[in-house]
Amino acid sequence: MSEKIGVYICHCGTNIAGTVDIKELTEFASGLEDVAVVKDYEFMCSDVGQRMIREDIKKENLTKVVVASCSPALHEATFMGAVEEGGLNRFEFQMANIREHCSWVTDDKTEATEKAKRMVKAAVSRVRRHEPLKVRKVEVTPRTLVIGAGIAGIEAALKVADSGKEVYLVEKSPSIGGHMAQLDKTFPTLDCSSCILTPKMEEVGSHPNINLLTYSEVESVAGFPGNFEVKIRKKAKYVDEDKCTGCGVCQERCPATAPSEFDERLGKRKAVYIPFPQAVPRVPVIDKDNCIYFKEGKCRACELNCPTDAIDFEQDDEVKEITVGNIIVATGYDLFDSSKIECYGYKKYDNVYTALEVERMLDATGPTGGEILLSDGSEPKTVAIIHCVGSRDENYHEYCSRVCCMYSMKLAHLIREETGAEVYELYLDLRAFGKGYEEFYRRVRESWVTFVKGGPAKVDEGENGKLLVKCEDSILGERITIPADMVVLSPAMEARSDSDKLVDILSLNKSKDGFFLERHPKLAPISTSSDGIFIAGACQGPKDIPDTIAQAAAAGVEAVSMMDAGFLELEPYLSEIDEELCCGCKTCISVCPYDAISFDEEKGVSVVEETLCRGCGICISACPSGAARQRGFTDEQLVAEILAII
Repeated sequence: MSEKIGVYICHCGTNIAGTVDIKELTEFASGLEDVAVVKDYEFMCSDVGQRMIREDIKKENLTKVVVASCSPALHEATFMGAVEEGGLNRFEFQMANIREHCSWVTDDKTEATEKAKRMVKAAVSRVRRHEPLKVRKVEVTPRTLVIGAGIAGIEAALKVADSGKEVYLVEKSPSIGGHMAQLDKTFPTLDCSSCILTPKMEEVGSHPNINLLTYSEVESVAGFPGNFEVKIRKKAKYVDEDKCTGCGVCQERCPATAPSEFDERLGKRKAVYIPFPQAVPRVPVIDKDNCIYFKEGKCRACELNCPTDAIDFEQDDEVKEITVGNIIVATGYDLFDSSKIECYGYKKYDNVYTALEVERMLDATGPTGGEILLSDGSEPKTVAIIHCVGSRDENYHEYCSRVCCMYSMKLAHLIREETGAEVYELYLDLRAFGKGYEEFYRRVRESWVTFVKGGPAKVDEGENGKLLVKCEDSILGERITIPADMVVLSPAMEARSDSDKLVDILSLNKSKDGFFLERHPKLAPISTSSDGIFIAGACQGPKDIPDTIAQAAAAGVEAVSMMDAGFLELEPYLSEIDEELCCGCKTCISVCPYDAISFDEEKGVSVVEETLCRGCGICISACPSGAARQRGFTDEQLVAEILAII
């Protein structure tokens, strides 16, 4: 049966029409085999353009449609919807990207037009071989898993839970709160960080729809979007959470100490400990590596003095298995290791600190009780704060971390307020981009903080314990040396060191800077390439607290919308195996990343489980007998497209 194909060419304003000769391209398309209608319009994605397609399908009895316009990532769904409303199967459609792949990357108009001709010809040749496909619908389990319980995970979990849906919130640390719990105050309003965060933490801990699993990690995720089967390892705390009242007696009586991770190792904690006073849940954890009983088989002071008999040295890890409809990843960030830049003297000189270490000093519950102190216990009289440590640096991270300028200025203000010290801000460029940020910068600048523009070169040790900060003042056009009692480094935010584990478990992608990759940087910054899995907060890229909360709330809404719909539509681009061609070698089984292929021992062939298949195509490329094929991407379709374009 001969086809009747409609070809629709978009001008995209001047994005395409400014480089491609639309009239010549239209005439060329009119002469292609089986093409019955060719039309061009300034904006095909508009209501007028879509209506044109719908009306032509009905009026001209079109059987296939090609749209030559922009990237399918932007408007493939738009045009598929128009095709379906016109009466065709949505997959009897092909899109030619003559903007990103042609007009935007080809300067010469003649060359761009010839390239566009080939691309349209290839699309027509391919669409002729398209077959109607059926979209799969799967029921969605009304339950969400949130991985990570910093401010992003907390906000996302509360948004989902407040909608009436059940949430599992998993955090690898003993308490929720993340990096925000370590901060003293937040810019630009200088609100107490704990005062803002603690009510939300308490709400999470008591919410009837939130199952909180701290000191836990996701081990595996199987199943498919809408029905993910998750295994979570709840590590042994050696404390019975049902019996513990959080009284703190075990900590008081414990004789063993270790550096406090929460205080950036500036202070000490006990071997049985609650990380910080506002921790949720308020249940201690026994650190096996530093516990005298686990190391030497004696002590048990915590057990002997516990008034509720909550200590349980025989406790084992517990593996919980749950089914969830979708997953929100909110695992946060790491701080750049400032010791990698040796010229700054971090971990070499006593009074060189990171910004987060100074945050812990400033906190009234921190290791110094809220005082800024040098290693000898005295207050500094001169402090130099160095910006962009590890960020905007081709040797480490090229990107801007977005928060360093602001938290550096916040620390300058707080240090001056606490000690009266003379403070120098050494910066490359100041970036105060958010609401109230520019005003805060002006406030700090007017409070006798000295700003020096130029690249810091080196920190050396001078006489009498002074640190000599040698840098370039680009405004004066000369090199200067600043004698300082304390140097504060402002390290970059970077992707978590353990993010590869989640990449494997959840089949996520990472951008070149190591952060989790969103589906589209502008139109889908929360979605990922895996349906039903969303990202929120600094695991997607550096951002401040307001932007983190906004993205986390949006991720929560996405998750709720998916569950409220009751079902999820999955693309039909699935693999299938021709039993007559299958030789039973099981190669496809060994390469499938989703465990979607099993072996039928009776027939001696491989079989695809459609609910697990995500259409990645790996099995097709690996199959030695050509038995594996992918709907919508058959050899016939791809070869026809390739031959037409060359």
